[in-house]
Amino acid sequence: MISIVVAMARNRVIGAGNRLPWSLPEDMKAFRRITTGHPIVMGRKTFEAIGKPLPNRTNFVVSRDPALSIEGCRTVASLDAALDQASAPEVPGHDQVCVIGGGEIYRQALGRADRIYLTLLDRDFEGDARFPEFDWSDYRVLSREERADPFRFEFIVLQRR
Repeated sequence: MISIVVAMARNRVIGAGNRLPWSLPEDMKAFRRITTGHPIVMGRKTFEAIGKPLPNRTNFVVSRDPALSIEGCRTVASLDAALDQASAPEVPGHDQVCVIGGGEIYRQALGRADRIYLTLLDRDFEGDARFPEFDWSDYRVLSREERADPFRFEFIVLQRR
């Protein structure tokens, strides 16, 4: 199964200057819970924003630079290569590959994702990276949890129909 894990503002913003434009500890806890034990796939800029391989996950970094080597990560030339390698039986947790960004990687993965773990913030943020448009009717809501600290947001799990 291919899952997208994303936090998105009402205006689709997911990042500003290669950083999250908000601080939401509950979202970070949910991210850790969803992705731990599973391979994660991210673009190079997302990796640079995180700054290190995430523990207890096989980290795949997509980059057009064939010479790129990152200690503790597997670098690959394309999203397809990352998804193929991450879903291999020898990769721990390969039953769910988690795509964690950024915008271009999400764009490429959206048509292939079986599930979206979406943290939807009920406010707009300034930013330069956005989550791509998608048709909500392609998905059914598996769960929806509303929270309000420090502002209103929802944890939504969408499954492709």
